[in-house]
Amino acid sequence: MKFQTTKKDLFDNLQITQNIVTPRASLPILLNILLETIEGKLRLVTTDLDICISCEYPVEVVESGAITVPGKKFVEIIHELPPGQITITAKKNNAVIIQSENCEFKIMGLPKDEFPKLPEFKDKDAIKLGQAALKEMLNKTSFAISRDEARYVLNGILFKIEQDKINLAATDGRRLAVIEKNTKTKINKPINIIIPSKSISELTRNLKEEGELLLVLGENQVLFDLGAVHIISRLIEGEFPDYRQVVPIEQKDKIMLSRESFLLALKRAAVLSSADYQAAKLEVFKNKLVISKSAPDLGESREELAVEYSGKELAVGFNPAYLIDVLKMLPGEMISFELTDSEKPGVIREPGYLYIVLPMRI
Repeated sequence: MKFQTTKKDLFDNLQITQNIVTPRASLPILLNILLETIEGKLRLVTTDLDICISCEYPVEVVESGAITVPGKKFVEIIHELPPGQITITAKKNNAVIIQSENCEFKIMGLPKDEFPKLPEFKDKDAIKLGQAALKEMLNKTSFAISRDEARYVLNGILFKIEQDKINLAATDGRRLAVIEKNTKTKINKPINIIIPSKSISELTRNLKEEGELLLVLGENQVLFDLGAVHIISRLIEGEFPDYRQVVPIEQKDKIMLSRESFLLALKRAAVLSSADYQAAKLEVFKNKLVISKSAPDLGESREELAVEYSGKELAVGFNPAYLIDVLKMLPGEMISFELTDSEKPGVIREPGYLYIVLPMRI
């Protein structure tokens, strides 16, 4: 194998795939990146057996072939090369020669045969989605994914697709984020799959603000075809909780307030959070919201916000981080916040979006 490319093009594409390479790999070959020339293009592939990322871009192919190279070291070498053209040659003894104008490296690779084979997704139905729309959906739900490995089924996002609707839901047991949008493909058979958080992170990182992608479901795996970039993820096995059972009835009396003011006030209150004293106190009065925080070992704070509200007075505690997470992701100037009493969850509703957060003792 021999091909020519530029340092910038190769390094940019390595950035897409290199996150999957981890020192904790279960097999030595998983520390490597597969380089393969196909019809005037170079394809780069990495996998940890749970997620696989491949990308391809045009290069000048002198001799077709494939080789795997040590991932982290190869990326370091390309990063340190001077700008300009580089030539990469794989020899029969698996030695890989990396040449720029005045610099040459030689590293030892491993044959392609040792690299895991990619799953096939031929003859599978594809669902078309807008990349920007899916990126928004992931941003508005992924922060609610559980990090508790004991609750394995919650360590990802539920993709629920029916006819021409797609719902994404994530929960850690203390909060729930759900968003719904239209797909660009109508399906006959409903799909319910749970995609792990690591795959969600890589997908979010690679989605663009324009263009479309194809979602293709395989046997316990899913393919996200972004064009030049393919992301294949295993699925989490198990039954995601039926979140619809915990959605509160919409309240008539809602607190209308500035999203930015609420966000900044909660950030200030969170300064006094500690492991033992996480809750911030929200007291609601007619047209006024008081946010206070008290931690005996640190101090206390109090802040008033002007709001639109004519319901009953009440006080409730929340972990400020759980409200900050969602407020950072919402685009509007104003939000509506529903509270009923000190033991009931707080709810933020927007068209096609729902966020529920459980209260804390104060």
